[in-house]
Amino acid sequence: GNYSVSLNVQDQKGVIINSGFKRYGARLILDQKVNNKLKVGFNFNYSYTKTYGMVVSSYGGSSPLLSLMGSIWAYRPIAGSPNDDDYDQSMDDLIDDGRDPDIGSGDNRYNPIINAQNTVNNRFAHAIIANGYMQYELIKGLSLKISGGVTTTFRKNNAFYNSNTSLGDSRYSYGALGPFGNILNQQLFNYVNENTLTYDKIFNKDHRINVLLGATFQGVQSNSNGYSSYYLPNESLGVNGLDEGVPSYPISTNTKNTLASGLSRINYSYKSTYYLTASFRTDGSSKFASANHWSYFPSAGLSWRLSNESFMETLGSVISDAKIRATYGVTGNNRVSDYAYLTTIAVPVGSGYTFSDGIDPGASYASLGNNNLKWETTTQLDIGLDLELLKSRISLSADYYKKNTSNLLLNASLPGSTGYTAAYANIGKVQNSGLEITLNTTNIKTKDFSWSSSFNISFNRSKVLGLANGENSLTSYVKWASNSYSTAPSYIARVGQPISMFYGYVFDGVYQYSDFNYTSNGTYVLKDNVPNNTNTRVSIQPGNIKFKDINGDGVLDANDETVIGNPNPDYFGGFSNNFSYKGFDLNIFFQWSYGNDIMNANRYVYEGGIVQNRNQFASFANRWRPDNQTSNIPNNAGPNIYSSRVVEDGSFLRLKTLQLGYNLPANWLKKSGIKSIRAYVSGQNIITWTKYSGPDPEVSIFNSALTQGFDFSAYPRARTLTAGINIIF
Repeated sequence: GNYSVSLNVQDQKGVIINSGFKRYGARLILDQKVNNKLKVGFNFNYSYTKTYGMVVSSYGGSSPLLSLMGSIWAYRPIAGSPNDDDYDQSMDDLIDDGRDPDIGSGDNRYNPIINAQNTVNNRFAHAIIANGYMQYELIKGLSLKISGGVTTTFRKNNAFYNSNTSLGDSRYSYGALGPFGNILNQQLFNYVNENTLTYDKIFNKDHRINVLLGATFQGVQSNSNGYSSYYLPNESLGVNGLDEGVPSYPISTNTKNTLASGLSRINYSYKSTYYLTASFRTDGSSKFASANHWSYFPSAGLSWRLSNESFMETLGSVISDAKIRATYGVTGNNRVSDYAYLTTIAVPVGSGYTFSDGIDPGASYASLGNNNLKWETTTQLDIGLDLELLKSRISLSADYYKKNTSNLLLNASLPGSTGYTAAYANIGKVQNSGLEITLNTTNIKTKDFSWSSSFNISFNRSKVLGLANGENSLTSYVKWASNSYSTAPSYIARVGQPISMFYGYVFDGVYQYSDFNYTSNGTYVLKDNVPNNTNTRVSIQPGNIKFKDINGDGVLDANDETVIGNPNPDYFGGFSNNFSYKGFDLNIFFQWSYGNDIMNANRYVYEGGIVQNRNQFASFANRWRPDNQTSNIPNNAGPNIYSSRVVEDGSFLRLKTLQLGYNLPANWLKKSGIKSIRAYVSGQNIITWTKYSGPDPEVSIFNSALTQGFDFSAYPRARTLTAGINIIF
């Protein structure tokens, strides 16, 4: 049999202070043929991981200054204004105080370096993965395979914020928690069992049939518990002193889901030229009510290897292989929370009923269930062509597809009158169609030098085919830095248009003096024939933001909102080149996206003055002023509504990977017992060419199909440099 044992150790520093991860692991693999009929295999893996420091990918939710990028941009080490006598005080005068000197009520700007140095955020994880299989040939051509696996993971999160952090500094009116910490323990257990019967037979040399029948079972169970404590009197103890503080609400959850499936498949081929595949499966999920547990998913495929036909013989020197294929099938999706179909009830600590003998706790609905929730289904047609040319030096693969997804599982927004913000529902129907092309070439191949390339490009078009209850459009809201923006829709899905379109007002520059009448008392009043910007007319002044009056009624309101951008790219892809010369090898990989828009919401905060005494982007220095009337940057934040002013072209070309390696000559290693040694150096995210003004054009902080391409306080992909040595004994 085959046996292997491997050990791995990783220790990597993060891109910010006091951050990084350590990982230790071991793996044992056994693959044993017991006899001519029986095979067994086993795979065991254990890993321990410690991750520490700030999570840079987190953007801070409704409190953006809790995120890394928000705190970096907003913090100011210098107090006051340029007219103050002490404005030129140095950083040394303020280094012992992490707060922004111009801190305002309800604000929490903090020195990001001091904040990181005094924050403890340790995440520990122990993971055990064990898989095994047994395959036995019952009779010639008929085999039974039983496989299974379990994964158990234990995670422990320790967090502590002392008095020199934004959350632990009790001088803030924001939260005012004082030194505090929390501990969270989580345990995850999942299992999978697959049982299949496979019959494989060749008839009369030309006919081959493969039949599979199977049943699979899997489940996931997780539980978590934890607690937190505030106003710790002895912060030097960290999380070990939580028992001395003011306890907060404990956390205790337990959840599970199961999935059972039955499946069948038949493959038939004739002379290795004509292929037919038909399959059918049924899946039952505990995530839906009993009436909707099960759904059924058939599929079929045909392919024809043209290169085996006699009429292709004359082209054999040019076409090495050629195949046409087509498939059509149905797949399902059950990715919702475990009990999404149930209405949940909570017993809030702060709620209850007052009686003569005291206060009894009261229960209330916490989330709205949907007993009609069911499987999301996708039907897909795929037509493809595979070609190999010039003795396989050139290979081309092209696929055209059309997918219709119905009963989409979405956490849909609800009107406030329901008492809930959102609930899961099956909403509408969406179509995605497109073309994917992959081209591989061997450009040069000699004894010492070779050059090969791989190019891929994808074109995808989405279209909303239908919405719930016969509606023509569905608007979506997002929550980010300023809660004042949460009442304005930022996306729209409209029947007949692509999904997830940006929605708002069309930016029309800024108001100029010519848009106003100058009154005798020295004020500017907007002319009657000039539309407002949703603010009251008397409050609008020269230099304020201006929008287009779409319907021409002279008043800016919801009737003037329209599509202001499309986050879906026209096409995207990658281009890789591999070079080798004697012992050296070089890989260069580019990736790109073209035609997609990004809503750069950072500019609402840092190029509009939503909050006083906060750093602004350098571009804000060029805002409209009486001595700079040609600028189209408004002189204040304006109304809290979305507009095309911050919708930007997100197209980019990125040098994603550059790796150079060297393999030591084998004759150097003959006496050492080492089979090979390879040294390499690699760079990631090296250069990005883009017109996008944000840190990274490859961004979307909301993980929903309805809210793509939104950028606020997102941490950009790090430019990394890696060096290593691979040794094989």
